Amino acid sequence: MEGRKTVPLSLNPFLRPRKQKKRRSGQKNGKSQFKTRRDNIMETTRQNKISRLLEKELGDIFLKYAKTLGGVMLTVTKVNVSADLSIAHVNISIFPSEKQAEVMEQVKRNDKNIRFELGNRVRHQLRIIPQLNFHIDDTLDYMQHIDELLKGAAKTNGTEND
Repeated sequence: MEGRKTVPLSLNPFLRPRKQKKRRSGQKNGKSQFKTRRDNIMETTRQNKISRLLEKELGDIFLKYAKTLGGVMLTVTKVNVSADLSIAHVNISIFPSEKQAEVMEQVKRNDKNIRFELGNRVRHQLRIIPQLNFHIDDTLDYMQHIDELLKGAAKTNGTEND
């Protein structure tokens, strides 16, 4: 046994402890605590794809549904999907605007049938069919009101200059 040399632990590469890497601030266990820009882009891209799909399919459903209402035009203007894809907020534009309350009430009463029809159309693309929350989109009425105000202001400015 005298012929054997004992090597100290610090020199033996198999028994030597590993060096600890310096961590950057905001890191825990070597992983960043903050979401990267790439994670956010991937998440919103998925949401955008699903919202476009739902917007297209709901537009087709409301095209058939509007025929039963008689003289009312329903347009899906925007669909916002939650991060977990379980809730969809659907903005609907209704023309003529005098019938908005009546038509919106009928749409909310039939939301289960609309969701069922949507589920039949997108069952191969989505695992969970989102719950539909309908909202009136009054952007067209607001634009018309602003246009009237601008025309009124132009008329009053035109008469003052004459």
